[in-house]
Amino acid sequence: MKFQGTQKVAAGFIAGALITGGIATASTSNSGTVQACVDTRTKVMYLAVNDTCSKNRTLVNLSSATGIDAKSVAAAVTPSVVSIAVTTRTGGGTGSGSIYKTSSSESFIITNNHVIEAAVTSGTIEVELLNGNILPATIVGRDIAYDIAVLRVKTGNLPVIKLGDSAKVSVGDPVLAIGSPLGLASTVTSGIISALNRPVVTGSDGLESYVNAIQTDAAINPGNSGGALVDVAGRLIGVNSAIATLSSGGASGSIGLGFSIPINEAKRVIEEIIATGKSTRPVLGVFFDQTYTGIGAKILRLSPGEGAEKAGIPVGSVIKTIEGFKITDDVSAIVRIRSAVPGSTITIIVELPNNGGLKTFKVTLGQAASN
Repeated sequence: MKFQGTQKVAAGFIAGALITGGIATASTSNSGTVQACVDTRTKVMYLAVNDTCSKNRTLVNLSSATGIDAKSVAAAVTPSVVSIAVTTRTGGGTGSGSIYKTSSSESFIITNNHVIEAAVTSGTIEVELLNGNILPATIVGRDIAYDIAVLRVKTGNLPVIKLGDSAKVSVGDPVLAIGSPLGLASTVTSGIISALNRPVVTGSDGLESYVNAIQTDAAINPGNSGGALVDVAGRLIGVNSAIATLSSGGASGSIGLGFSIPINEAKRVIEEIIATGKSTRPVLGVFFDQTYTGIGAKILRLSPGEGAEKAGIPVGSVIKTIEGFKITDDVSAIVRIRSAVPGSTITIIVELPNNGGLKTFKVTLGQAASN
């Protein structure tokens, strides 16, 4: 991998892999007080309408112009965040997850693929709820490319986490990270969103996960993987996945650079897995020249019949922007493509070969089974 700048920064599943490139951007979000209603029995949180709550629900202030009411948000959200323990013949590990969907007889929990991948062929997975109940879990499906997995427990009517809109968050917005770092269940840390659209790649060669990450300085440590990053209203905006470290060996503690998978990107994958057990990814239909050292992503060859070839992008072109986002290298190009929806049409600006100047292409992305 190539590094932008003068300092190498390692990032991974709380150990290993790399982060490269990236442009931080911000959008406008609402400010002011946010109020919610918390069910007195289930502790599930609902947004308040006209600052009032129905019977058996308590009105709480979640935020103000000065920041986040961490105490109220944590009390409302922690029942929806679980600890995950994986046991195999050679060892095990721990992680976190969020209760995404529930019925009268079963519930679905979202987490990172790397949290549960050791138990794919053998081993057991257990989920611990806030009340201490431990439930056996099975894998519904997983996606290595997006580092997302969905688990099922045969227990219904669990408190479901509320979903936010990761497209509406801004740099500087206050957030909470909730999970089980070092096996310490229901740990809550606070911070802000420190960057958006940060290209992060983690995992081993051939099994990489590419994330268009939300960057936060809320402390994230080993065991936080798969846990919740929530906004001032306690809504899930990201799935915590990785941290940066300056160490060259094993996992180290948080240095204030944590990365979350935006929930808008994860939601499509999660819903596909719940519906079919599998997920898909968008396909541009190019292979990048990994020896290229310039700014941008150089196309080495095209996949016959895929979107790039159909749009007429020539081999040797260097991708400069995708959907208005600057492309610094092949990693940032892959991340930006992966953040799109299969079948959607995206705008790509390339530098044509042999000093041919810049040209804009409209490309309709294909679809493939994700790994």
